[in-house]
Amino acid sequence: MSRFSRRQMLLAGASAAALPSLRVDPLLAQSGGTQSGGTLRIAMTAADVPLPNGQTDQGAEGMRFVGYNVFDALINWDLSSADKASGLIPGLATSWKVDAADPTRWTFTLREGVKFHDGSAFDAAAVVWNYDKILKQDSPQFDPRQAGQGRTRIPSVKFYRALDAKTVEFISTTPNALFPYDISWILMSSPAQWEKVGRDWTKFLNAPSGTGPWKVDRYVPRERLEMLPNAEYWDARRRPKLARVVLIPMPETSARTAALLAGQVDWAETPAPDAIPQLKSRGFQIVTNVYPHNWTWHFSRVEGSPWNDIRIRKAANLALDREAMVTLLGGLMVPGKGMVPPGSPWFGKPGFEVKCDLAAATKLMTEAGYSKARPVSVKAIISPGGSGQMQPLPMNEFIQQSLAEIGIKVDFEVMEWNALVASWRAGAKHDSSRGAHSTNSSYFSQDPFTCLIRHLESNLVAPRGTNWGYYVDPVLDALFEKIRSSFDPAEQLAAIQKTHERFVDEALFLFVTHDVNPRALSPRVKGFVQAQNWYQDITPVTMG
Repeated sequence: MSRFSRRQMLLAGASAAALPSLRVDPLLAQSGGTQSGGTLRIAMTAADVPLPNGQTDQGAEGMRFVGYNVFDALINWDLSSADKASGLIPGLATSWKVDAADPTRWTFTLREGVKFHDGSAFDAAAVVWNYDKILKQDSPQFDPRQAGQGRTRIPSVKFYRALDAKTVEFISTTPNALFPYDISWILMSSPAQWEKVGRDWTKFLNAPSGTGPWKVDRYVPRERLEMLPNAEYWDARRRPKLARVVLIPMPETSARTAALLAGQVDWAETPAPDAIPQLKSRGFQIVTNVYPHNWTWHFSRVEGSPWNDIRIRKAANLALDREAMVTLLGGLMVPGKGMVPPGSPWFGKPGFEVKCDLAAATKLMTEAGYSKARPVSVKAIISPGGSGQMQPLPMNEFIQQSLAEIGIKVDFEVMEWNALVASWRAGAKHDSSRGAHSTNSSYFSQDPFTCLIRHLESNLVAPRGTNWGYYVDPVLDALFEKIRSSFDPAEQLAAIQKTHERFVDEALFLFVTHDVNPRALSPRVKGFVQAQNWYQDITPVTMG
């Protein structure tokens, strides 16, 4: 049997085999409801219900379904269009500006009349309180869980204060033209509600309060989160049309697909690729769109890691037949040639072309002293599922077999998604990474910091940030600083392009694929616009 055929069977077996045996969950069946506006039931890839505390967990999927639905940031994403890349728009702040005389000083003007779900007022004091819950360890409201999710997103925040009830000042450590992107990560929880539940973040989970278009009605860890519309949401254009949304964690692809076919859910994230013809034949909608997401192996650069040899890094990138993986995934991917697709204005003109060239890969491995008969061993952390992870088990098995052909023997350390994320934040030197030389995580890439800087800047190694591999490169550090300090768009773009060229030319990751964000929807789901973004807006959705 050919390697391609075996992989195809593995992928099919991982998804389709479980479909006929699904038992209907009575709770899910009952959730269909007949309330005015209808109920939408969503099967997420997350292994657990994202925490409704504000700075939620479960990766970007947690932000997608709980974070930006129950809460707001000072700056939000425009998720209204499927035809253009999303940009930043006013959220709880109506405007923001950098001081021309001091580019480390930013002022934000807050929106009038906004209330939290508990009825308390949103103001500048609430903003300071929410930043303290993440950054100020001696504050009463400091929450290690939220700090773990949010602190690495805002590394340049040095100081903040309320100038008056509707104005907040931020000071950054250095001039940072990317500051608005950073601020969009931090979501506002209600200080009054936290006081009301006894200053206890665990109790807050059962009675959460944000300012978002949806209110939490029921939170059951590992089982479900139910949301009701916020009829008084400050943006009248985004007041929900549905009566209820039910979020259900289903990390296994087969379970999500089977639940959709059985009528248990109306919306399934990342359906099984081989089940798509069946879904289409039964009238389900398969919705895709380009969006800023890359799926890579992040290399460890600690002493002794095989990935310190550029010949091995380049050989690995030349060993993958990404077009075969496209077929395996039912067309639901774009082959990876870098951190962004070649069509991106950030791609630049790298000299090294990421493609399948087994002869060149084998030659590089021979030069490095290895072969199929005398392989080098690497260990990779992977997960069985999780936020944006696509089909990680069959995809990683594909990589394992491909690398074996050129003399790279891969062993896997399989971790549950949240454990993988925790080890990623802790860094390759930490015991939680168990001596791994690679970690496999899908990466959000819709702003320059999250796409490029946070992975490789030398001062963002653990515990300061997410430079998991402890990579240090003065050339890249200088380029990162150029990106941050360039307030002129053309100048900043040139710096981003040079940065990305170095990522590719140095083969700093194993570039595998870009996702197309597939989801399968019941024919009853109407009005959904799939934005070119990790996040999505479900407020326009109705059930027909």
